Amino acid sequence: MKPSAQIEAESHEPNRVCDVVIVGGGPIGIETAIEMRRHGIDAQVFEAGPLGHTISWWAPQTRWFSSNDRIAIAGVPLYTVDQAKASREEYLTYLRSVVDLFQVPVQTFSKVQTIESRPDDPRRWQVRVQSKWIEASAVVLAIGGTDHAAKLKVPGENLPHVDGYLREVHQYHNRRVLIVGGRNSAVEAAIRLHRVGAKVTLSYRGEELPTASIKYWLRPEIDGLIRSKAIETLFQSRVTQITAERVDLEQTLPDGRTHSLHMPFDDVLTLIGYDQDKTLFKQLGIQMEDPGDKPVFNEETMETERPGIYVAGTAVGGTQSSKYQVFLENCHVHAKKITRHLLDGGLGKSDAELKPEKKQSAPKSLSKQIEMNPES
Repeated sequence: MKPSAQIEAESHEPNRVCDVVIVGGGPIGIETAIEMRRHGIDAQVFEAGPLGHTISWWAPQTRWFSSNDRIAIAGVPLYTVDQAKASREEYLTYLRSVVDLFQVPVQTFSKVQTIESRPDDPRRWQVRVQSKWIEASAVVLAIGGTDHAAKLKVPGENLPHVDGYLREVHQYHNRRVLIVGGRNSAVEAAIRLHRVGAKVTLSYRGEELPTASIKYWLRPEIDGLIRSKAIETLFQSRVTQITAERVDLEQTLPDGRTHSLHMPFDDVLTLIGYDQDKTLFKQLGIQMEDPGDKPVFNEETMETERPGIYVAGTAVGGTQSSKYQVFLENCHVHAKKITRHLLDGGLGKSDAELKPEKKQSAPKSLSKQIEMNPES
């Protein structure tokens, strides 16, 4: 019988060795992998869900707030049929196309469970993906910041008819729906559910909807629906309890008095924001700071205090409040910063060293198209 220590050592024998493991198959994870592979760095991407997982759980036909040029990655233009901002479906199609175009090695439905340094070489990292181990010189945490729906922390919020996400809107037809929240997600859900024939009530803690936190094309419509009472609105209210039959709320009246409401609903949507999964940060002992328990890192290199562990994309913002500061559109530079730091450390090859046939770039036909279009 083998000693347990020997068994443990054998279990860490790598099934695969690469230069860099990228955790997260969203836009920035993909863009970082492409940038690295262009410079001869063997980067492998692992995603716990489907490609672009965070975007995949958006409600069908949700449109981006950002313009298409700002959310395009790796120099590949993003076009839509009607020249409007990309929808969820259009962007997921775009991501699939980019991954296929550059042949990015993305392993989906492969959750990274453990990241630890080699006992005999702290400069090397061991990454456990399900039952397999991958060894790498560096790890990039491009894990995003909206992993879990935020909780109300009231009794009953785990009941089956309570959800932190808007699903296919057809299912809400002719149902009584309470939407908790007053920012983009809640407002868009209220409008869309009203359009499909749901009886919508909106509960928001503020005295009025916040101007700065609602897409400009949604604001006039939600204001009109509230004025006409097509959508019932409970300002300065908060949910205190949810049961199978009703929702209990406490509302502050204009004169300062409070009163309790007991209202029957078929569905409750708690669209109050999202929390980041900090499991890997805590596992690695990465220092975090307020606001939002965001990871501490070097802004020039994107490296954390753990040498060889980098952060990229919206993961750098931690759990962001309603006043988001980190978006996809201001994270593109992360890919170049990390790649340059790895090249300076000896990984990969310089542009001069890369043979033309080895350097990964867009096909010639696409390159010509980009050159011919000065706006790309």
